[in-house]
Amino acid sequence: MVKTNVMRKLDQKKISYETAQYEVDESDLSGVHAAALLGVNPEMLFKTLVAKGERKGYCVFCIPVAEELDLKKCAAACGDKRVEMLPLKDLTAVTGYIRGGCSPIGMKKQFPTFIHQSAKSFEKIGVSAGLRGEQIFLAPDDLAVMVGAKFADLIHENT
Repeated sequence: MVKTNVMRKLDQKKISYETAQYEVDESDLSGVHAAALLGVNPEMLFKTLVAKGERKGYCVFCIPVAEELDLKKCAAACGDKRVEMLPLKDLTAVTGYIRGGCSPIGMKKQFPTFIHQSAKSFEKIGVSAGLRGEQIFLAPDDLAVMVGAKFADLIHENT
């Protein structure tokens, strides 16, 4: 197992975590596929998305992999009028991570971070360890402390 920057940062803060690896399928980089390969509930596996606000700049959102970001709720959470998704071509330059390996921990700069409130219903949630095919599982409150995150409602309601 490769020790990622995410793991080193957690080790420095003495935050407990577990790792899990899965075989990356370039034809399906979805988090739902990753959850199936890991044998975990997709509701406890979180993807990391980056958006840019009109006035406040970049914000990071962690939501369950099967869900869709509600940009109006995200704007309200970060105190901006409007936010839009960061274009994929800008992801690496802004965060230092690639698609499928973006973690809220260890970005080039610490941006305001928000975790969907459903995370609090799990003992541990999974987020990317900074590489495709590598996940870390940790307590949602530990993740929030690590990145200075707030919990909020960030997703579209299933109707």
